[in-house]
Amino acid sequence: SISLQMKEFKIRASASGKLMTNPRSKSEVLSKTTKSYLQEWTKEQIYGFRKNIQSKYLTKGNEVEDAAIDYASEHLGWLFAIKNEEYFEDEYFCGTPDVILEDTIVDIKSSWDCFSFPLFFDVIPNKDYYYQLQTYMHLTGKRKAQLCYVLMNTPEDLEYGETNDYSQIDSKYRIKTFDIDYDEEVIAEMQEKVNQARDYIKQITI
Repeated sequence: SISLQMKEFKIRASASGKLMTNPRSKSEVLSKTTKSYLQEWTKEQIYGFRKNIQSKYLTKGNEVEDAAIDYASEHLGWLFAIKNEEYFEDEYFCGTPDVILEDTIVDIKSSWDCFSFPLFFDVIPNKDYYYQLQTYMHLTGKRKAQLCYVLMNTPEDLEYGETNDYSQIDSKYRIKTFDIDYDEEVIAEMQEKVNQARDYIKQITI
């Protein structure tokens, strides 16, 4: 049976929102979104390949990440902030936070351009990032987190004819942060979802 060789499912922090979508019907335990994510994860285990997701948005995010951390660090007064490379995991979760400050976890998001930058948002634009940061706080023992959007110039090789230069714009229009506190109840709910996910994976691999 496949399941004997498969490693036990843990949710990556960056994918934790995929577990937290509600099913349409009350008789269902897991939503369609969750099930399709778990099917993808299971295929990765069976075939030994990671699904390759590429987009200009992700590529920009990766290319400017260090510069975005430096820029945010300078303007938000973080001391000695550097990109974290340490991977964390426990019985349920795993992941690598972007920045670990003394009492706060920071996740950096680099917007593609000023129109996708959440300048006027009062709440987190994407709930998935809330769950991602809850997971990082849980894994590191920190109790505060900050989601930090930074508007950096797009590297020339990715511009696709769109040249946007934000270097003369005031930092208050280039950095937007959202503060998140650790919530034990949310973590307990996520742990329960991981258990349900493991049951589902067993069902589909028998």
